[in-house]
Amino acid sequence: MSLAWDAFGNKNGSENLSNLRNSINKYRRTPEADPTVGCIILNQPFFLHEDQWIDVPSSFARNIVTGKTYDTSETDGERLWNEVILRFNDIKSNGLVAEPLAAYGNEYLIKSRLGQGAFRILVTDAYNRKCAISGEKALPVLQAAHIKPFNEKGPNSVNNGLLLRSDLHILFDRGYLTVTPEYNIEVSRRIKEEFNNGKHYYTLHGHPLYALPKIIEDRPSLEFIKWHNENIFRD
Repeated sequence: MSLAWDAFGNKNGSENLSNLRNSINKYRRTPEADPTVGCIILNQPFFLHEDQWIDVPSSFARNIVTGKTYDTSETDGERLWNEVILRFNDIKSNGLVAEPLAAYGNEYLIKSRLGQGAFRILVTDAYNRKCAISGEKALPVLQAAHIKPFNEKGPNSVNNGLLLRSDLHILFDRGYLTVTPEYNIEVSRRIKEEFNNGKHYYTLHGHPLYALPKIIEDRPSLEFIKWHNENIFRD
């Protein structure tokens, strides 16, 4: 719950963390200070004017709370998909889509740019809640770091992210450590030169990353690693 709050704030549907906790715990037999919750992340949502709303399929029961899906190989699913596609060109031209899709019309969702909150959640999940460098598991100190910064047009994609302990995140962002294309840790000599310290960090130098995503496509992109090494790292 605390991670969901840090990532999305009142977009979780509560005005503060205490209210969110109370809303969750009223459905739990045993109240918890930081209960485990699931997150459904809406990626690239778009909105229809009321006159464009699609009729609810007859197969949709009014008491459904969550989990209802439709398959385009079935009548209702095919109709819903086709209705959305018919409307998509209109809403795209009216500016109701934040970023246009690279393609549409297929029966599957494509990976696209995420919001900052979704980026943090998915990077945390991809690294199994472990710091990529140290293996630290204490969630409050773990942060989703961009390899190529967002303000340098780095995307909010998982392969542009590393889950790092907060002190390592700061050092990474300021160029005092980086990751090689072989996924080894490299620590800058500038830490010792500028701060006459850093013995703890130099023990990490040359070691492989402690954690990497299981999904190959989610692992740090060599393109972004190269950019970080050439533009941020202080050799």
